[in-house]
Amino acid sequence: MLNTRLVTWTLGLSTAISFLLCVAYGLATPQSLGMRQFLEMMLPAFEWLTWWGFLLGLVESFLYGVYAGLVYCPIYNMLYRRWRGHSSPAT
Repeated sequence: MLNTRLVTWTLGLSTAISFLLCVAYGLATPQSLGMRQFLEMMLPAFEWLTWWGFLLGLVESFLYGVYAGLVYCPIYNMLYRRWRGHSSPAT
């Protein structure tokens, strides 16, 4: 069984860190590689190289991870409870 709170926080922080790495990568590489366009496409209302856009992108990234954890854990735990007795031992 997965701890929903733990997985949700882990995914939220992981996606926020990934956003920071994507911004750093976008600043370090030529614009032709498309990180700016990618982030603007994936994050609604995100604007490249503005404080508002940076903070909004960070919050949106964190919330996407939180959402993934809140959806994934209950489904995993439900399936785990259902199929726990039906699995065979690893060989």
